[in-house]
Amino acid sequence: MKTDRRTGHFYAFIRRLLQKMSEKDQVLALSLVVGIFCGLASVALKVSIDWIHHHLISWFDGRNFDYNFLYLIYPGIGMLLSMLFVRYVIKDNIGHGVTKVLVAVSKNESKIKPHNMWSSLVASSVTIGFGGSVGAEAPIVYTGAAIGSNVGRKMGLSYKNITILLGCGAAGAVAGIFKAPLAGVLFTLEILLFNISMSSILPLLLSTVSATVVSYIFLGDSLPFECTLSPFTMRNIPFYILLGLFSAACSIYFTRTTLWLEDKIKSIEGPFRRWFISAACLGLLIFLFPPLYGEGYDSLSVLLNGGDFSFESRTILGFFMNTPWTIPVFFLFILLLKVFSMSFTNAGGGVGGTFGPTLFVGAVAGFVLARSLNLIFEGTGISVPEQNSVLVGMAGLMAGVMQAPMTAIFLIAEISGGYELLIPLIMTSTISFGATRIVEQYSIYTKRIAKKGELLTHDSDQAVLTLLKTSDLIESDFTPVKIDATLGELVEAVSDSSRNIFPVVDARKHFQGYVSLEDIRKDMFKKDLYDKMFVYNYMKSSPAYVYADEKMDSVMKKFEKTDAWNLPVVDHYRTYLGFVSKSKIFSAYRNQLREVSHD
Repeated sequence: MKTDRRTGHFYAFIRRLLQKMSEKDQVLALSLVVGIFCGLASVALKVSIDWIHHHLISWFDGRNFDYNFLYLIYPGIGMLLSMLFVRYVIKDNIGHGVTKVLVAVSKNESKIKPHNMWSSLVASSVTIGFGGSVGAEAPIVYTGAAIGSNVGRKMGLSYKNITILLGCGAAGAVAGIFKAPLAGVLFTLEILLFNISMSSILPLLLSTVSATVVSYIFLGDSLPFECTLSPFTMRNIPFYILLGLFSAACSIYFTRTTLWLEDKIKSIEGPFRRWFISAACLGLLIFLFPPLYGEGYDSLSVLLNGGDFSFESRTILGFFMNTPWTIPVFFLFILLLKVFSMSFTNAGGGVGGTFGPTLFVGAVAGFVLARSLNLIFEGTGISVPEQNSVLVGMAGLMAGVMQAPMTAIFLIAEISGGYELLIPLIMTSTISFGATRIVEQYSIYTKRIAKKGELLTHDSDQAVLTLLKTSDLIESDFTPVKIDATLGELVEAVSDSSRNIFPVVDARKHFQGYVSLEDIRKDMFKKDLYDKMFVYNYMKSSPAYVYADEKMDSVMKKFEKTDAWNLPVVDHYRTYLGFVSKSKIFSAYRNQLREVSHD
């Protein structure tokens, strides 16, 4: 209680300091603060994962097959600890962080629960530190977005500025964990915020730069993925085109398999039974294919720098790897199975994201294709640079899976220093994005929520309709009348009402129809009919019903189809709740459009 009071006093003090500023200047100042906190959160997550990972495998260094059996149990322990933490401490679903942020913007007025400022960080540290085959990026994005959202709410900002700070938090989180400020801004613009203007980019830049500086201070100035690259040559253009198409195929496989497999695993009854099956399958996969352990970034470093693949002492499959073709075949299995290991981790109780696995699979895809082509064309003088292919493949898969080509291009360039490969990065990412979009309209983050009609898009009209809630637009000041009421009772209801429509209900308050003032005007002064005529003699059926939880675009289609001005709102048992009118919707639409405008 004392802590809550101190926190309240702190926010009150900050609000007093900011009162003299305009709200736009407040956002600029707060974006800097949000960026610093997101940078610290990114550092904390990275250090926590590395610390747990180091203390678990340092004593056998992960390279001695005699101790390889520990791969069977470590990930399952991490998943169990994470599941218990989420289930009994947090008591909330914190998985799939990027999707949760999108839902918060579209359905919850950009409000994210305060515990998300730290809960995803704790759960993902344990999950990944113990070897869960997922990424840390989505949890830190959720953490950063929660920091921005809660700072904006505590400072009493408007919805549009809370949304900007939410975006600043997400951008700062990406920038902090990758040391990539430009990629953080592009990630927010392409994936999270649907209708942002140029005036809102400055807060995003302040947030990402401050988060990156914090990351450099605590983690040093080394690049996340330092690599050895070959110069770009025009003769390799056909290969990068082929890599773009291959990345698209892998992206479609990645997205569809992930969503299908997670649904299958989650259909298993009982959280502990689901955990046991997932942990056993994940442990077996990592036991056979050690690069699936954790984020897999150690293996990426080997691929990016042309290192030696010495898996003979690390896996029972090592004795097969004695011919040139066994290496690409081995990594092809890793490419295909990473999706399974990631899904087992997430659906089995772990907390992690698909961002890291996307980079991992993209790198492996680039290596498999390049190594295979080099083996096919061996002795012909044709050579494909494998390290370049690994790097470009990462961008290709990001562009396809996340459907964010600009983020893919500049993130990979920033985290590797590979700006000399900008042309192949653009080429492969564009082809992968375009080819994937032909088959998959939505990204892995948006596919599920798009099916529910909860996705905000860059189409302002559709975005506003998504934000409007039917339940907020119900007018309940209509006077209901019973279906068997007399004309006299109906006239009495008319005299007490300011409306000209009267919903008709039965004894259980189920909606039956309506009576308009125009329908009874000719009889309402004939007192001799008051006990002879009944409501059902004047009642009309409604051309359509609206449900309280119905999506606004569906409601608008009903108005368009029926040409009605008012439609009754009922629940799924047809209990009368009120009416919704075109005028109310249009008024709310104009207000919401002003809210989402960031100019």
